[in-house]
Amino acid sequence: MNAYLLADLAALEGREIGRSDWVVVEQSNIDQFAQATRDEQWIHVDPARAAAGPFGTTVAHGFLTLSLVSHLFSDAVAFEDVRLSINYGLNRVRFPSPVPVGSRLRALCVLDAFEAIAGGAQLTVTITLEREGSAKPACVAEWVTRHFT
Repeated sequence: MNAYLLADLAALEGREIGRSDWVVVEQSNIDQFAQATRDEQWIHVDPARAAAGPFGTTVAHGFLTLSLVSHLFSDAVAFEDVRLSINYGLNRVRFPSPVPVGSRLRALCVLDAFEAIAGGAQLTVTITLEREGSAKPACVAEWVTRHFT
């Protein structure tokens, strides 16, 4: 994990600011997400049917994959002087490849923009969720967050 003072990030625009550890996407994660969001499509929750489907197994919801961004970012980047961080939104999200059950994902975090705001800074970070063994990422998201010191 990389730790920063918030103001020091201003000089790092365009550069990688962190890379998370790997996390495994288990069927229990997929099932819980399906139940919470009421998206219980068979490709996600029916291993027998999904075995005969296009991926040969169940796959994570795209939004489940996206929801891991917050956890993976906090595993990759820490702020030494921030008292509060909030999710401000997303500018762009793409899911270039599926996430089969059992996949290992990690986040590569590149700081696109640093903008000073009252009491802190707004960061725009491209988060690329890499899937171990895949040439294509599972998700690429331009994430906007606000951090207050």
